[in-house]
Amino acid sequence: MRNLYEKTLNSETIYKGKVFTITKDDVELSDGYKTIREVVHHSGGVVIVAEKNNNILMVKQFRYPAQEVLYELPAGKFDKGNEDILSAAKRELEEETGHIANSWESLGFIWTSPGFCNEKLYFFKAKDLSFKGQHLDEGEILDYIEIKKEDVFSMIKNGQINDSKTISALMRAYFL
Repeated sequence: MRNLYEKTLNSETIYKGKVFTITKDDVELSDGYKTIREVVHHSGGVVIVAEKNNNILMVKQFRYPAQEVLYELPAGKFDKGNEDILSAAKRELEEETGHIANSWESLGFIWTSPGFCNEKLYFFKAKDLSFKGQHLDEGEILDYIEIKKEDVFSMIKNGQINDSKTISALMRAYFL
């Protein structure tokens, strides 16, 4: 069996932005070969499958990198050091949909693109919802909608929902 590891020899920050940092790392592979890894460092985030009367709470928003409006589950960045992941999920659900939940279930996490990025998304299922009032972050423009659960899965099947975090979280919530 192979010894699978990579040792960081040197790391240089080549970009530091509001959302992520990029490093250029010199690494040595387990076979002694030396190479470079460019890594996007991201604080991670939360994704919430919120269920209300057999509907799933979704948001629609324009995503600049995709240059289109996407259907997504409520989600957002995790504020490392200032909150735990469940608190982040509760905050994001309320900010984006105006709902609070009395029942929370952890659905684990995924690495979004581990070939170049360390972003880790934590999934939660929220139930027993009540509406309190939406309050979006500055610069956040989105519509929240409730869609019948079976219609959400039809939208995935016919290509209307293509957001990977949304599809992954729904898979964890309803099929595993």
